[in-house]
Amino acid sequence: MSILTTLAGRTLTFLCIAILSGYAFAQNHSSKLANTHEFQLSNGMKVLVREDHRAPTVAHMVWYRAGSIDEVNGKTGVAHVLEHMMFKGTKNLKPGEFSKKVAAVGGRDNAFTSKDYTAYFQQIEKSHLPAMMALEADRMANLQISKEEFAKEIQVVMEERRLRTDDQSQATVYEQLMATAFTNSPYRNPIIGWMDDLKNLTYQDALEWYRDWYAPNNAVLVVSGDVDPTEVLRLAEKYYGPIPARPIKERKPQIEIPQIGTKRIVVKAPAESPDVTLAWKVPKIQPENLNEIEPYALSVLSAILDGHANSRLNRQMVRDSRIADNVDASYGMSGRGPQLFTISATPAKGKKVDLMEQRIKAILEEIKTNGVTEAELNRVKAQLVSSQIYKRDSIFAQAMEIAIAEINGISWRYLDDMILNVQKVQSTDVQKVVKKYFVDDQLTVAILDPQPMTKGGNPLRAAPSGMRH
Repeated sequence: MSILTTLAGRTLTFLCIAILSGYAFAQNHSSKLANTHEFQLSNGMKVLVREDHRAPTVAHMVWYRAGSIDEVNGKTGVAHVLEHMMFKGTKNLKPGEFSKKVAAVGGRDNAFTSKDYTAYFQQIEKSHLPAMMALEADRMANLQISKEEFAKEIQVVMEERRLRTDDQSQATVYEQLMATAFTNSPYRNPIIGWMDDLKNLTYQDALEWYRDWYAPNNAVLVVSGDVDPTEVLRLAEKYYGPIPARPIKERKPQIEIPQIGTKRIVVKAPAESPDVTLAWKVPKIQPENLNEIEPYALSVLSAILDGHANSRLNRQMVRDSRIADNVDASYGMSGRGPQLFTISATPAKGKKVDLMEQRIKAILEEIKTNGVTEAELNRVKAQLVSSQIYKRDSIFAQAMEIAIAEINGISWRYLDDMILNVQKVQSTDVQKVVKKYFVDDQLTVAILDPQPMTKGGNPLRAAPSGMRH
């Protein structure tokens, strides 16, 4: 639900929090930013530090501005494969030794790849921060990718794809939806890659990706927790500073071409029931125009449709008419590529997917005509502020928040202004975005046509579990 979360109930309490916190955000803008610090190393690496002294723990993260959006045809999935290979040894470490060293000091580590970035993190007691920087800087500069280790790990990635996509009907539908909705944007390709591409990737492809993108001037270091910013900068200069900057490949715009009519697909996959997803192309936050109201209105709309137990979709389709077993809405407010607003519905037994589409469109038409109520707006704004307050109780979530903003070209300095912008959204703003963007020429529809399952209720092929990533 973008920056909004599903927090049902306690409406009055949340509303009070929203009013008071909104006032505090507006009145104390300088003080609220005092615990975040930004530096830049001479090699171009950006350093973001969030102070939080409530517990002697630290989240240490390195984010590379390199994700599946940067891949080329024939090599999809290489960003994610390289993420795996980052744990397979350097000039100074044997395969698997990195995580063993983190665990030896009571820490935890992992990594994740998205369409827009790849990130690596450790959560540790604060005295171990220098050791984590030394480890992370080592694999930024000294990764080794052997043909033998790659051959083993690519099999793990392919099995991960079978487990998480090929054997999961919802994931299969989503993958096909993205491939249909987008024509020329790299967002049409799955993060994990197409299976045929994975089969043909080589260790040289992974090494080339590493050399193209894994440079300090294409990375952001984020440290959140019980730290002194000056000391973090000193450590960053010691461990990351000596790594030389490298030229970064030119990125082509790859702007999605205009859609000129409704797109429809039927996806056949093992499942217990049918499903339908409607996806409209919609705008996102633009770094050059952060106060444009449309993305915030879309985020509010997403929460009104599916932000709590009494949301419009749930109330009208699940609770009252009982034509659907579940309905949900989703919108990505930011990203390096184009964004979709999606609504999915699973029909109740005996109901057709056509009815789901008709009812969803009728609910949107009602908003086009009458807008939304003040009560709905107040609930959403209360949810937003309370979710931000709860999120900032987590050191890890704070680090994630400022890192994602930075990768998407939105400074951490603007995060609280985003909250204020959501609070400015009015019913007419929601009406305008529905009228402008929720039209059939911007629509892609994906229908899940359920196929037979095994007797145990599983897909025809059962994949093993236990993958690290």
